[in-house]
Amino acid sequence: MTRDETSPAMGFAGVIFDVDGVLVDSPHEVAWRESLAELMTGPWQDAAERSSWSPDAFTSRVYREVLSGKPRHEGALACLEYFEVPDAQQRESEYAERKQTMLLRLIEEARFDAYADGVRLVLAVRAAGIPVAAASSSKNAHRFLRAIRLGEFGGGDTSLLDTSLLDVFDADLSGRDFARGKPDPEIFLTAAAELGVAPERCVVVEDAVSGVQAAKAGALVTLGVARADDEDELARAGADLVVTSLDDVDREAFAAGRLERRAH
Repeated sequence: MTRDETSPAMGFAGVIFDVDGVLVDSPHEVAWRESLAELMTGPWQDAAERSSWSPDAFTSRVYREVLSGKPRHEGALACLEYFEVPDAQQRESEYAERKQTMLLRLIEEARFDAYADGVRLVLAVRAAGIPVAAASSSKNAHRFLRAIRLGEFGGGDTSLLDTSLLDVFDADLSGRDFARGKPDPEIFLTAAAELGVAPERCVVVEDAVSGVQAAKAGALVTLGVARADDEDELARAGADLVVTSLDDVDREAFAAGRLERRAH
């Protein structure tokens, strides 16, 4: 779907990228799922018997709809409440910390990959002279961005050999504490302000429904990338364009301030 009429006549003046699911195929989902399984089959066995949790019930759809895009403690509570775990508020801190410990171990083991199409779009936007910001709810996003080296994505540009993805962002708000998480637009409005750009002249690139809702609530132009067969959900959330790969975005139109799909 496209809505060219929403594109600012003067062109886009800033682009804000979510990280997990847009630029990085991170192990967040694995960490959330496996750490809860450890608790429910270990110290929380009594609670597991009174909940709706089972290993098979924690699906990728549950992760996307319940956890994705939320700060750590908010996500932990939302997940425990979803599975009707008794005393969820008293348990969320233990769950959140166990997930974080597991996630850091997975990062150290390099069990994540960059989405090449996402990195290519960041570099194309920068080449067009448009400032970029990273805005993820995750306090671990900077670790992923710092670990990704741009040499293999730079199209032969030797100046990028020792450059990390984190280095190319003009602003990084990832993991910052905000009063309200997504779907509230605070993180994206703050990112636009730090880029010195009016929100309506910014594009937000998001893969999660809550992130798309946050961007639209702040009146930002929104590009949804459907990594999990969820094009319809992102479109219903209000994304101005939904693609399954960011390589499908028309780069020339984007540089001119139009959000369009590339012709094949």
